[in-house]
Amino acid sequence: MAMRSRPALLTGLAYAAFISLGLPDGLTGVAWPSLRATFDLPLDALGALVTSSTVGYLLSSFSSGRVLARLGVGWLLTLSCLATALSLLGYSAAPQWMVMVGLSLLAGLGAGAIDAGLNTYAAEHFDPRTVNWLHASYGLGAASGPLIMSSVINAGASWRLGYLIVGASQALLAACFAWTRRRWHTDSSPEGAGPRAGASMLNTLALPIAWLSMLLFFLYSGLEFAAGQWVYTLLTAARGIDAVAASIWVSVYWGSLTVGRVLSGMIVARISVERLLRLCMGGALLGTLLLWLNLTPWLALSGLALLGLSLAPMFPSLIALTPARMGPLHTANTVGFQITAAMLGGAALVSGFGLIAERFGLEALGPFLLVVALLLTGTFALLERAPRRTTPG
Repeated sequence: MAMRSRPALLTGLAYAAFISLGLPDGLTGVAWPSLRATFDLPLDALGALVTSSTVGYLLSSFSSGRVLARLGVGWLLTLSCLATALSLLGYSAAPQWMVMVGLSLLAGLGAGAIDAGLNTYAAEHFDPRTVNWLHASYGLGAASGPLIMSSVINAGASWRLGYLIVGASQALLAACFAWTRRRWHTDSSPEGAGPRAGASMLNTLALPIAWLSMLLFFLYSGLEFAAGQWVYTLLTAARGIDAVAASIWVSVYWGSLTVGRVLSGMIVARISVERLLRLCMGGALLGTLLLWLNLTPWLALSGLALLGLSLAPMFPSLIALTPARMGPLHTANTVGFQITAAMLGGAALVSGFGLIAERFGLEALGPFLLVVALLLTGTFALLERAPRRTTPG
């Protein structure tokens, strides 16, 4: 494995890149009422934008290992960031709604490749503490996006200016990646001159451990997003909690993901990543159990906060363990597969619980989350016992 000590310039760019990756995610939610008014759209038209972006994201993240092997991480980050910048700048000037829907496919392609490329690089070159802090930076970006757009709209300016500001920042970051593109090549490349060859996607998919890794990320993301998307409805519609209080607790849940990643970055300097993950799995089980049992409102809400804190280190820590688990030739493919599985898990389990709630009611959320947490814990236990790819092939 390459050494995990990186030049300060690349480390700083990596932090900036994770912030920029989160920035666009919160823009559209705030801009949507203004967008609807501009293009005279029905309420459900947002689904076309989200679907188009998701398709692009899945395509690029799944194939990122092969693209990374051909282009190298420097060019991948440059071109992907440029694609994201062009899509956001295109949003700011789009004359018709369908132009935005088409550009959202480009946005998804760029975001998926940046996400997979950066996570692959971080897994191979940064220690688990830094990887956790990088993902905390993503949370900072995701929280900043809505503030930028709301500030623009509240100042009386068009929603287009919000996309223009973030698109310009992405273009600047793409220029930084282009300037430093040769420095991003792995230490194992001959004279740092080119990208490293990797296994084919089919060879990686032939490994049972790769499928276990994908299942782990599918379950993790499904647990995180199902809790985040449905708990407000549970609290207000089923448990009679005031809407303002419920929204605060949902914010606490999402905020704990960022805070937890900052804290876990400090903790992994003292205990192993594997031990931290086992503790977090136990915390997630306890949190979902408290939310389900609802012995008192405070205990249930404390369980929600505990769930957020427990989930926080999982994604970055599991990414950080991928090179040791998969070996150098399969790491890039596996990271891309894991991120694709995470996206699918979030969508599938959020939608799946909607069907369950229709039949069994919203109180089914507690046992649903507990079952997912149990499956997550069991899958992690199986993965820990699976033989690692210690050989290069």
